[in-house]
Amino acid sequence: MWRVHRHIGQGGDQLVTAVGGEDAEREHGDSLRDASREEFGRLRAECAPLEGAHDLVVELKHRGLVVVLASSSRQDDLDYFLDELEVRDVVDGWTTADDVERTKPHPDVIHVALAKAGTDDAVMVGDSRWDIEAASNAGLETVCVITGGWSEQELRDHGAAAVFESLVELQRRRLDAAAARDQRFEAGFILLTGTGIVPPSDFSLQEHDEVTIRIDPPPDDPTPLAE
Repeated sequence: MWRVHRHIGQGGDQLVTAVGGEDAEREHGDSLRDASREEFGRLRAECAPLEGAHDLVVELKHRGLVVVLASSSRQDDLDYFLDELEVRDVVDGWTTADDVERTKPHPDVIHVALAKAGTDDAVMVGDSRWDIEAASNAGLETVCVITGGWSEQELRDHGAAAVFESLVELQRRRLDAAAARDQRFEAGFILLTGTGIVPPSDFSLQEHDEVTIRIDPPPDDPTPLAE
């Protein structure tokens, strides 16, 4: 189970090989992905938004950012989470599995989300090593929260530019600090697929949500997160 957890955040096209090897992918990959979708469908109603997820999206829009939910989930799952987070009418758009050929750590979903947002300048907010690597492969830095089960040190070791305990802390320490200095936020985007959702306790193969935004550093951190 710990080995599976280390790969949460990758999509099913990457996870089977990463956990079970090429033989497992070749012989059982499709059936495992079908079983995963079926099991998740039964447990999906147990998912719940993390504290601060909805408020963060609303605040980003209030500050003038373009917000695009960049997900490699199936459309029906994304529709469910849009409604759970109550952001369907808040965000500017979203992506689904139909938009990408490869999931994280490949940067496909990030490139599509950037195109939809009309920018190539953003900071990704995620909760796993795979978020950081996908962002890096797209030329972005990553701000992380530890709600995905990765420790602060692990996330920093993999290249996170900053790490926060929660989305609430992220909003308070980054957005509010920048606002206090009357800083203008540039257009960015949000990737939602575990950063904003608590998964069901018995499901281990769910993809995670990220948030991608452009944010200025607080007064005690003079280094910008993105140029």
